[in-house]
This record gives sequence, C-alpha cells and structure tokens, in this order.
Amino acid sequence: MSTAIALAVGGVFVVLSAWHLFMALVPTTGRSGAVPSVEGRPLFVPSRRSTLAVAVVLLLFAALVLATAGLLDTGLPRKVLAWLCYALAAGLLGRAIGEFRYVGFFKRVRGSRFATLDTLLYSPLCLVLSGAVAFIARQED
Repeated sequence: MSTAIALAVGGVFVVLSAWHLFMALVPTTGRSGAVPSVEGRPLFVPSRRSTLAVAVVLLLFAALVLATAGLLDTGLPRKVLAWLCYALAAGLLGRAIGEFRYVGFFKRVRGSRFATLDTLLYSPLCLVLSGAVAFIARQED
C-alpha cells in the first residue's frame, strides 16, 4: 500500500511541477488565483525564474518521496530520506495551517480568487500531502 501512496504523491508533485513550468513559460495576467491578492492586486508577482525554481523543487520533492519508498535509488540511507520526508511533511502541514493572514486554513483575508482556491484546493491538498508524506516516512523509519 505504501508503494501506491508513494506513486500517487510523487505523481502529484510531478503534476504540480509541470503546472509551475507551464506558468513560467506562459505567464498569465495575474488573475489566475496563484498568488494572494488584496483588493484585486496581487501581493507579489512571481518572476519566471522563481516559478521555474519552484518547479524544480517540486520535482525534488517527488524524487524524495519515491526514494524514501525505495522506488528510486539516490544512494542516500533510507533513514536520512525518511527524516527529510518528515521535514517535508512538517513544511506541508505548516503551509496548510498558514500564516494567519493571507494563506492557509486560518487566513483572515478572504474574498479573493486565491483565498477561495486556497480554502477549497491548495490548503486541503497540502494537508493530505503532509499526511501521506509522513506515512511514507513512517514506513521507512
């Protein structure tokens, strides 16, 4: 069962990476709901380079999960991989909880496209991924 979960989680990270790659190559006008906004103005405008960096990091997350489950050989000890997965799970949980203003389940600023997508998709996805990554780490710990 952990193999199936690892493949699913790895697949989600690959799809998210591909989406970020697409967003870097075909930028939108800022109405995509990808970044928090206030009164219709985004809080920041991600650069092409930073969006590509996020895509690479998401691919590395996929590799970490697959390596921890024994599906990819990295040469690193399984214990190290498991602890890196615990750190990833904690980061994903932190993202789901948020910073209490613009991002996460406990955000106060609502009503924007990002806030709606964050409540319905981004934060729940981070919560599920956090649990799944911790489960994979626990299997290999």
